[in-house]
Order: sequence, then C-alpha cells, then structure tokens
Amino acid sequence: MITGVVLAAGSSSRFGRTKQLEPYQGAPLAQYPIDALEEAGVDEIVVVVGHHAGAVRDALRLPPNARIVENVAHAQGQASSLVAALRSADERSEGAVVLLADQPGIAAQHVRALIAAFEDRPSGIVRLRFRDGPGPALLGRDVWQAAMQLEGDVGARELIEANPGAVREVLLDEVQPPDVDTPEDLRGLE
Repeated sequence: MITGVVLAAGSSSRFGRTKQLEPYQGAPLAQYPIDALEEAGVDEIVVVVGHHAGAVRDALRLPPNARIVENVAHAQGQASSLVAALRSADERSEGAVVLLADQPGIAAQHVRALIAAFEDRPSGIVRLRFRDGPGPALLGRDVWQAAMQLEGDVGARELIEANPGAVREVLLDEVQPPDVDTPEDLRGLE
C-alpha cells in the first residue's frame, strides 16, 4: 500500500496570500498534486492543511480515497506537516510519496516512476532527479521514524541529506517542474 501526501499547510509568506488557493488553469494550485496522486493510482491520499485550513479544504476536490488532515502546528514549519501526514497514514502503508502544493508540474508519470522504483526494493528513500535538480521523494516506512524527528521548515530534503546511503535516485531526462513561490512564478507558468 502506498500513501500519497500533499503538503498544503504553509502560510505562503513569500507569495503574499494563500497560494494553495491561487487559480491556475481552472483549478486551485493545491489541486494539481492531488490529481497527480489520484491518476497515478496511490492507495490513499493525505492532504495536510493548516494556514487558512477551512478555505483550502473547501476549494479542493478530493477523490474517494483522500482525506484532509489539519496541522494545527503548521507555523512550526513544513516538517510538522510531514509528521502529521505520516502519523495519519494507514498502518498498512509501505511508503509515502510526498508532494508539495506549489508544484503543479509534478504529474502522475512522476509519481508512477517513484512507485515503480520503490516496488523493486521497498525500503529507504526513492527520489526523482531531473536534469537540473532533485524532485519529489517516496519515503519507505523504515525511514518514517527518522522523518518524524524533523523540525522546522524542512521536508524530506534534510532526511535525504542525513541518510545518503538510503537514497536511490530515479533519473529523468527532463527539466525540473518549477515551484511557485511568488506571484511572478505563477505568471511564468502561463
């Protein structure tokens, strides 16, 4: 069983307003990772909300296998949202694909590539590597305890750096889809 995680709890301080709600090609920005996980066929989807939780929850269309988890400690940083997601995952889950709400270019084929690599050896960390940089990761259950020790505004990146021997990379011959950190970034996608 694979869990899909969408981290959508941040305050969007660099964006200046709740970017999870910003419209992009007819949907809120935070809808794209949910759709990618659904299309990839993950077994369950956990969407972590925090800042403006009610508005973000109301804006999203969730598939039947998805649920919202509210991270009341979201101001403590991204690590607190990752911890909330992993704690709420199904006890049968073997791994969690972690996506961010501000990367609408991460698609189902990227998620499938992570899952396929993980299924070959279901442990550790599998991370996408684009031509120009790293992408999302799948965290095997065996590293969840370490992930739950993370603090501050860090995600899986710090876990990956601390455990290089546990990381397997999936190399993709494509450019890394951009993050949306500012309104200019969002306009640049259109």
